[in-house]
Amino acid sequence: MELMLIITAFIAGFIALKCNLPPLVGFLLAGFGLHAMGYQSNDSLQLLADLGVTLLLFTIGLKLDIKTLLAKEIWFGATAHNLLSTAFFTIALLGLKTLGIGMLEGLDLGQLVLLSFALSFSSTVFAVKALQEKGEMNATYGTLAIGILVMQDIFAVIFLTASTGKIPEITAFALFALPLLRPIFYKVLDWAGHGEMLVLYGIFLALVAGAGLFELVGMKPDLGALILGMLLAGHKKSSELSKSLFNLKELFLVCFFLNIGLSEQPTLSGLMMAIVLILLLPIKGALYFIIINKFNFRIRTSLLTSLSLFNYSEFGLIVGGLAFKMGWLPGDLLVSIAIAVSLSFLIAAPLNRFGHQIYQQSAAWLKEQAPEDLHTKDRLINPGEAQILILGMGRIGSGAYDELRQRYGDIILGIELRSEAAEEHRNEGRNVITGDATDPDFWERILDTGKVKLVLLAMPHHQGNQFALEQLQSRNYQGQVAAIAAYSDQLEILREQGVDAAFNIYNEAGSGFARHVCDKLKPKF
Repeated sequence: MELMLIITAFIAGFIALKCNLPPLVGFLLAGFGLHAMGYQSNDSLQLLADLGVTLLLFTIGLKLDIKTLLAKEIWFGATAHNLLSTAFFTIALLGLKTLGIGMLEGLDLGQLVLLSFALSFSSTVFAVKALQEKGEMNATYGTLAIGILVMQDIFAVIFLTASTGKIPEITAFALFALPLLRPIFYKVLDWAGHGEMLVLYGIFLALVAGAGLFELVGMKPDLGALILGMLLAGHKKSSELSKSLFNLKELFLVCFFLNIGLSEQPTLSGLMMAIVLILLLPIKGALYFIIINKFNFRIRTSLLTSLSLFNYSEFGLIVGGLAFKMGWLPGDLLVSIAIAVSLSFLIAAPLNRFGHQIYQQSAAWLKEQAPEDLHTKDRLINPGEAQILILGMGRIGSGAYDELRQRYGDIILGIELRSEAAEEHRNEGRNVITGDATDPDFWERILDTGKVKLVLLAMPHHQGNQFALEQLQSRNYQGQVAAIAAYSDQLEILREQGVDAAFNIYNEAGSGFARHVCDKLKPKF
């Protein structure tokens, strides 16, 4: 069976990829196809699927700033949407029950509310996968979507705890001591190096110190993985740790999507009910858009966030399965939820892929916020009087900033990805703002660059510098561009793409070191 799963998943995922769809769409279809051929899910597949979700939440935590969840647009927005969408689905399902939809006739109001609550959630797995594939996890709309999903995960934990009647052990209070262990976690992460021990340490933190510890005291394991990741988010190696777990997590998530397709046998009545639920999905997406837009985010941000959350959640299956075991919902509704979740993924995948084009087509008839009223995280970026723009304020960018300021004065603007690092630069007297030049959202927000005469592409990743160069060229930038690269072939690519000067950071570092030695030591031979 395992061999057939691998073959089918690869073929279906490859076909989806060649059709410009996320591979997860192929994995879902593969699951349905295998189920139709008589294959069933098993404990091993379920275990690997659970491991994938746990590692996913751990890596989300590694990139999540706790201050994000405290933002009003996150906690209030998630709460408002959960309440409003639950109310909407309840009213809609009551109406359908009145019209005589057979599957709903035997349900009372409490059961309808439970079903509506399950439908109000969006998929963390799908949204994160879609954002990662587009490289827009750090975009304004990406952080909004992830923050809302994390809040929904918290709601899920509360519901599961209350509904099962499973009260956390008294020892759960010991979990409040976890932040005190952060220095130890940090120190071990420093010692873990950069190879297989880093990967193994990440697995230990996610599955043992996080999920295992929380399960031991009666808490939801996935929440433990998320919180452990958040505790490590401030470490300088958190990004490296996340990248080291990437391929392992992706492989396990293949099992997750296969498992959805294999979980239930589709029936005609279940399919019809799932189609009804899909027809209600646009209202759920519209509620996201309205709520986010009320916080004065741009139309583009509100729309792309809504598209990221435009699906039903695997949590609906968890709620449905729990309700079925407790006799709260009939089994055929569980089939409908499974099909609706899968269909919502199939619909949301191309919508997310073409989200930017959808925005361009709809922006003309959607009313934009006044620039002065925009949320601080989403305001337009004005380079002002800056004539030199430095993208990437790491060691190279910072050194270039100081040298150029000494030569030409305060005509420089630096762009730094991390807000805390940008604040440190400002404290040191540099003109630096927060922004991600590898994110299309940054280039959508930046205003006229007509006064900028020189741009330095000093980001650590070659692909990021290439992307920024393409964005500058697409906006008819007429000034000069200089870029850094780590390898000679990258230098050639940059020159072919139109940079005026490309520098090998290792060669330049060696030349700089030699100049420094000669200036300081003044050797005599």
